[in-house]
Amino acid sequence: MATMHPSEMARALGSGLLSFPVTHFRDDLSFDESAYRDNLSRLADYKVSGLFAAGGTGEFFSLTPSEIDRVLRAAVEETRGRVPVIAPTGQGTALAIELAQAAEAAGADGLLLLPPYLVGSEQTGLAAHVEAVCRATALGVIVYNRANAQLDEYTLARLCERCPNLVGFKDGVGDVELMTRIYAGLGDRLTYVGGLPTAETFALPYLEMGVTTYSSAIFNFLPEWALSFYEAVRRRDRDAVYRELRDFVLPYIALRNRRRGYAVSIVKAGMTAVGRHAGPVRPPLVELAAAEHAELKALIGVRR
Repeated sequence: MATMHPSEMARALGSGLLSFPVTHFRDDLSFDESAYRDNLSRLADYKVSGLFAAGGTGEFFSLTPSEIDRVLRAAVEETRGRVPVIAPTGQGTALAIELAQAAEAAGADGLLLLPPYLVGSEQTGLAAHVEAVCRATALGVIVYNRANAQLDEYTLARLCERCPNLVGFKDGVGDVELMTRIYAGLGDRLTYVGGLPTAETFALPYLEMGVTTYSSAIFNFLPEWALSFYEAVRRRDRDAVYRELRDFVLPYIALRNRRRGYAVSIVKAGMTAVGRHAGPVRPPLVELAAAEHAELKALIGVRR
């Protein structure tokens, strides 16, 4: 049973910053539910508009379906309705439907539909995939436009006509012209979420295109900073935004870009740097080198 109507969920998400918490692992790479719950309880006390359990930053790609269910149920139970909990779904269509229905049974408030595994497809195939998931659940669905699952404005418009519970569009491409065409055609029919790695970089220009919120991985280890930055974006304080981009975000991105997979690894390293160790990342991701941990800790230190 859906706990929030899709349109209600979409409005809630669009009103503030979004949290994408890491998934805690023990040294043997098993899920550390106790540590995860402790962290969620802390994060839910901040003024965020949505919590995305086991998403990209939460290593969805490395979790089994039963682990996703455990992570999601822990998130729902621990947040106790303080913030909407959005569940992940994805991979092939059949598995995406199973995950969507399991999320609904677990009490999630909405779904983030991640790209299908590996395969490329034409627009008609992608549309059939999205529609099948939407029709399988009463939950509101946010489609993640990224990698091998990039919808154009025509396909997205047709899906909005056919799927009332398709209520969100998360952009992980960074194509300004495409975003402009989508928003010009659909306007407020969807809630738009910035979903590029380190979305803070794009937050100000995307706001002008109707993208009122974004997923902040930095929120995991610097929640006060992340909220302050978001508030500066929303009031269009260019001086404050570009000061923080120059002094913190861009050096952080330079460190993140040194190796593949660091977009997740650097977030867990940030957790360790502030004394909230979340455990290792699972393969095929790799950890930051010791010197990079030290560099990140020094960068974070001036923001605490």
